Amino acid sequence: MVKNSFISVISQKENEEKRGSVEFQVFSFTTKIRRLTSHLELHKKDFSSQRGLRKILGKRQRLLAYLSKINRGRYKELISELDIREIKTR
Repeated sequence: MVKNSFISVISQKENEEKRGSVEFQVFSFTTKIRRLTSHLELHKKDFSSQRGLRKILGKRQRLLAYLSKINRGRYKELISELDIREIKTR
């Protein structure tokens, strides 16, 4: 939980005006994913939330693939900042 609050403080300071950027979108999807994951640990049979989680994961994966094609440096920085795994490119 400490990591989530730390990331949210960073995002509020840096991304006030950059809400449409790819980095901000990936960040917001990551916070939603973490929130849904903790929800699903308590409610294992909540299938609609599981579906929503899969949809958000797919959106984040597509945005990360786009960012890795456009700017590899920003992609690596974002992955290390959010502490998520690198996507597998085909």
